[in-house]
Amino acid sequence: MTERVVVTGVGLITPVGVDRATTWKNLVNGVSGIDHIQSFDSEGFDSRIAGEIPEFDPLERLERKASRRLDRFAQFACVASLEALDHAGLDMEKVDATRVAVLIGSGVGGIITLSEQFDVLRDKGPTRVHPFLIPMMLTDLAGGQVSMLIGAKGPNFAIVSACATGADSIGEAKAMIERGDADVAIAGGAEAGICPIAIAGFNACMALSKNNDDPKGASRPFDAERDGFILGEGAGVLVLESIEHARARGAEPLAELAGYGATSDAFHVTQPSPGGEGAARAMTIALKQAKMAPDEIDYVNAHGTSTPLNDKTETEAMKSAFGDDVAAKVPISSTKSMTGHLLGAAGGVEAAFSVMAIIKSAIPPTINLRNPDPDCDLDYTPNLVRRGVIRTTMSNSLGFGGHNASLIFRAFED
Repeated sequence: MTERVVVTGVGLITPVGVDRATTWKNLVNGVSGIDHIQSFDSEGFDSRIAGEIPEFDPLERLERKASRRLDRFAQFACVASLEALDHAGLDMEKVDATRVAVLIGSGVGGIITLSEQFDVLRDKGPTRVHPFLIPMMLTDLAGGQVSMLIGAKGPNFAIVSACATGADSIGEAKAMIERGDADVAIAGGAEAGICPIAIAGFNACMALSKNNDDPKGASRPFDAERDGFILGEGAGVLVLESIEHARARGAEPLAELAGYGATSDAFHVTQPSPGGEGAARAMTIALKQAKMAPDEIDYVNAHGTSTPLNDKTETEAMKSAFGDDVAAKVPISSTKSMTGHLLGAAGGVEAAFSVMAIIKSAIPPTINLRNPDPDCDLDYTPNLVRRGVIRTTMSNSLGFGGHNASLIFRAFED
């Protein structure tokens, strides 16, 4: 059993950058990665904007044959995992591979491949369906492919909890290391859901922004004129290790993963529980596990989707968990204002941002916050980066189905 779990590597692919360094540079500079959809003809759709990554080239890290057998979400997972391992300086040939776990989840898995193959079935018949359809669409194959790519032979499975997926994957990886089932875990989320059926589906449930004339300004968390989220794609992966394992190989911890809380609203498929009760409980559980008081948190990366109901309710949840006075003082931001909403990858990406905030001493802004909503009256770090020492961060993820997850990171100290 270990008492401490540390982060030693970060891998990122987001709409604002194809790697960790580019993503962070653009994030703190308030650069939006949202634009008109390029991957398909969106004429006739209510929403015609998304956070795509057109410059992503899997062949920069993956072999051509292997890459062609992966759905885009699994390509993201593999490339982000390789970057995280490089960042951690982890040589798989020098560690016990049976003690390396992979927990990478996704909200919608290989939905691009699945939807394309429905067209093939309809237009060309059943014998023309791609032989790799099933392994390309399965959600667990992001982690499965990463495991095969790097030779990790420890526990390997996919958590699916909608928009809380990435955070839950990281939290459960922490628990796995703590109970002694693994020494190392590659954990996070990956998503590639920008395709006609997904955009149409989210439009049908009135979730997406229709601000097609202003893509860069469309994601407006906590702003009075927000009208829905913008779908994004990418991956966020952390390398987690027991402190004993990290020390034994001479690794330099980036931060400590101190707390994790997970709850269910048990209320509604898409709407949060009144007052954010479930989200508040997740934050409180994470604080208790980290043995921290609310006023010890230096920055909160909010779920902050830019939907009318989420942002108001999350604000209420913050006040409930932190108390009104503390909640009013802690800096908060929604990086979805720049990346859009990466669904199952959001928790992994935003956990990575929370670690980067500590090691880079900066709080990314909430861009496009021009007309504050009276119901959202906390400090959301509007429009400009805020620099200074950040020792503790909280990352919140709230998903369809009532899933709530909260992670707490803190600067590592011996």
